[in-house]
Amino acid sequence: MVTLNKIYTRTGDDGTTALGSGERRAKYDLRVAAYGTVDETNAVIGCARAAGRDMQLDPMLARIQNDLFDLGADLATPEGTSLSYEPLRIIPAQVERLEREIDGLNANLSPLKSFVLPGGSQLAAYLHMARTVSRRAERLMVELAEHEPVGEAALHYVNRLSDFFFVASRVANRNGADDVLWVPGQSRTI
Repeated sequence: MVTLNKIYTRTGDDGTTALGSGERRAKYDLRVAAYGTVDETNAVIGCARAAGRDMQLDPMLARIQNDLFDLGADLATPEGTSLSYEPLRIIPAQVERLEREIDGLNANLSPLKSFVLPGGSQLAAYLHMARTVSRRAERLMVELAEHEPVGEAALHYVNRLSDFFFVASRVANRNGADDVLWVPGQSRTI
């Protein structure tokens, strides 16, 4: 378990941060940017949960927040690092659970005939924000995987995550009844 007695350490004053392996990297390093964006996604989920406690979605969002700390720990400890402990990694079961939740939520939604604009309820709007931030995290993780090993389950998890947020936003909009649909070319008239 983590114990945080002192919040500031001054060790990052030189523009570096420590990975889970103890290795120091620049704060703008791609790995640090990836797990920082995962953390940002988690913060947006916190805003979503504070905006509206949906009895169906809230337990799922709470689990995802915990998973995102697992994902951050996974990313903060490069694969192949020799350690005295087994690092925390995203596992296929976490991806499978997310897929089951997506399928369960999506089963009650009518098919879309247009793209959905972010909005509707406040909860849905925050879920759309979580969707876009998680997509940025995914882009960074995919880029990182071009240079360094990244776990396959971690990449699958983050890919499913934006799908979850999209479906959850529709559920938050009264199962799609309050979705705001894109009308192509609507604003083109003078």
